[in-house]
Amino acid sequence: MLGSGIEVRYGELEAASNQGAHLFRNRGIKPGGGIAIWLPNHPDFLKITWAAQRSGIYYTPISTYFQTDEVTYILENSDARLLITNAGLLARLSADFLSHTDLDILLVDQGPYDNWREAIAGFPVTPIPDESEGAEMIYSSGTTGQPKGVRFPLKFAPLGEVSDLYKTRIKMHQLGPGVRYLSTAPMYHSAPLRYNMMVTRLGGTAYILEKFDAEAALAAIQQFAISHSQWVPTMFVRLLKLDESVRLAYDVSSLEYAIHAAAPCPIEIKQQMIDWLGPVIYEYYSGTEANGSTAITTEEWLEHKGSVGKAIHGEIHILDDDGRELPPGQPGTVYFAKGSDFSYHKDPEKTRLAKNDLGWSTLGDIGYLDEGGYLYLQDRKSFMIISGGVNIYPQEIENLLITHPAVSDVAVFGVPNSEFGEEVKAVVELVPAASASLELGNELLRFCRDRLSHIKCPRSIDFTPQLPRHPTGKLYKRQLRAQYWS
Repeated sequence: MLGSGIEVRYGELEAASNQGAHLFRNRGIKPGGGIAIWLPNHPDFLKITWAAQRSGIYYTPISTYFQTDEVTYILENSDARLLITNAGLLARLSADFLSHTDLDILLVDQGPYDNWREAIAGFPVTPIPDESEGAEMIYSSGTTGQPKGVRFPLKFAPLGEVSDLYKTRIKMHQLGPGVRYLSTAPMYHSAPLRYNMMVTRLGGTAYILEKFDAEAALAAIQQFAISHSQWVPTMFVRLLKLDESVRLAYDVSSLEYAIHAAAPCPIEIKQQMIDWLGPVIYEYYSGTEANGSTAITTEEWLEHKGSVGKAIHGEIHILDDDGRELPPGQPGTVYFAKGSDFSYHKDPEKTRLAKNDLGWSTLGDIGYLDEGGYLYLQDRKSFMIISGGVNIYPQEIENLLITHPAVSDVAVFGVPNSEFGEEVKAVVELVPAASASLELGNELLRFCRDRLSHIKCPRSIDFTPQLPRHPTGKLYKRQLRAQYWS
């Protein structure tokens, strides 16, 4: 743990996860049952997830950014039998919920419930007799509605038996015992959780930031000769916005894989990262649903700028609104066939809407394929702006505005317009050195109009001290948009 300096050795991880597995069985949690984990990055996080993984049960990590109603919904919807959290987060739950729930509760610190470490202390450090592979059940961040629990069917396979997609990722990013992996994001998110589990499964070393800080990440790469790291595009922006004298002061030559995902990366931002770090930038596109996946290397990207790669899991199909397949170059909804099966827990209607009659599934993204089968994403369908009958994709405008030196973060969405139905609005978070003003707003509007079709450009720009962005990089655009439509 890079903030506290606490180390967890493999012997400790093995012993504690075995004890945790015994505890789960003792509390009546059998294969196919479930627990919930509501914690920030913590030294015991992987002990808990490994205890669940080797018990053949579902484990649901919950974002510390979720509010009371969201957490209560997930705890009730997930069928978790046990919650592991800390006293500060527990205080967010209502007294009424706590007095009526059948949920077992353990704390990683001291408080009104039993302590996790004390609870497992009396159990054996050897494996439970009925070990089998469990699975994470992660709830979406709720950027487009109520959080959805993504559930995969359990096969109760022997410990060590993993999916073909898992093996593909191991091979693609050359993961093994010698890996020194920098984990930059909260482990309650799918990508950091899955990669930390993969690294520890293979005997590598995970260096975990309790909270992302651009300079601290660079310092860790230098200090620990980090070989692998994982990022989201907003983190790339934070790195590049550091003063150049600070950014270039660190030796990052040990990096072999700087992996990024979670959101489309602006072309100029990615090009700057390649210019700085060299051909070590690897991108993939997938979702918590793992219904399909693409990947692209630096060399491929330089030949197909803006692409998120070719399919490595499943087959890509681009469909129009009537379900007809579109040719290369024409944008439509991205579907995957022959990927992983999933369902949204207790929500057959949402599961049905995510799939077509052929069983192909979509995350709701809009994109197109080129002649070589490389996928280019444009935006989420739910974020598309329709102004005067013209479809406008906010991602393109956001990707441009973020390159302005005064812009630290930006969100673009549609707001009401009596004539055109919607018009384009931009909300901007500035770098510390910049100040909000009418003049700067006009400069940003000109910056767009000089580079994009005028119909795509914002009609107005608002400034905000901080955009509501999840630590994993996802923007709560629905919350911003609602303020203007209410």
